[in-house]
Amino acid sequence: MVRRLVDISAPLQNDVAADPPGFGPQIEYTDHQQSLPQILSFFPGLRKEDLPDGQGWAVERVQLSTHNGTHLDAPWHYHPTMNEGERAWTIDEVPLEWCFQRGVKLDFRHFADGYVATAADVEAELKRIAHTLQPLDIVVVNTSAGAAYGEPDYLARGCGMGAEATLYLLERGVRLTGTDGWSWDAPFVHTAKRYAQTHDASIIWEGHKAGRHIGYCHLEKLHNLEALPSTGFRVSCFPMKIERASAGWTRAVAIIEA
Repeated sequence: MVRRLVDISAPLQNDVAADPPGFGPQIEYTDHQQSLPQILSFFPGLRKEDLPDGQGWAVERVQLSTHNGTHLDAPWHYHPTMNEGERAWTIDEVPLEWCFQRGVKLDFRHFADGYVATAADVEAELKRIAHTLQPLDIVVVNTSAGAAYGEPDYLARGCGMGAEATLYLLERGVRLTGTDGWSWDAPFVHTAKRYAQTHDASIIWEGHKAGRHIGYCHLEKLHNLEALPSTGFRVSCFPMKIERASAGWTRAVAIIEA
């Protein structure tokens, strides 16, 4: 058996259009020379010349939101409750069993930016790839946003998963999903236009809010989904254990065995 690992995580970077203005990460880099005052202060009498090649260490200081980079959203992010009234889980309470399961990819790259996918769309794609959902399958959605990651229009790209499509998955036992878009829902710029016309608040964050009825997690800002087959792989996406948090960063990896 040959095992191939596919990195489906996006890196944390400064100055990349992957979050709204003011919401991105801030990474401060210290190189081997800049760090010398730090290391010398630990050892009185130590001189730069005493160190191999006169070099210290490299270190970074990072200021992040739990929703920067590829991350796993917990039910707490969507609403205070899940499963029709239970307190919603935070990221440190998400079952680890959810985070290492068989993967399924839905290819929705053909849908227009801002389109809200329906249950019928999910059903048709599952029929096309000849897959029957099983409990705890991890379902990832490849949208047109994936190819636009880091581009100025990334936040406006890709389709979203509506409440109907999300509940279709959850009712069949799926508890962890993912997208290469900025959000599981349709990009806000498109939803805002629809809301301006209809003033129907139920369309706002409708895929996320499905978690009120059935608790679930989803991955956002996945990467490289076009490299995956429709089935025949597993996903590993264990989140950082941050107490009482709404999300946690993850190095999501697809494991293909053939």
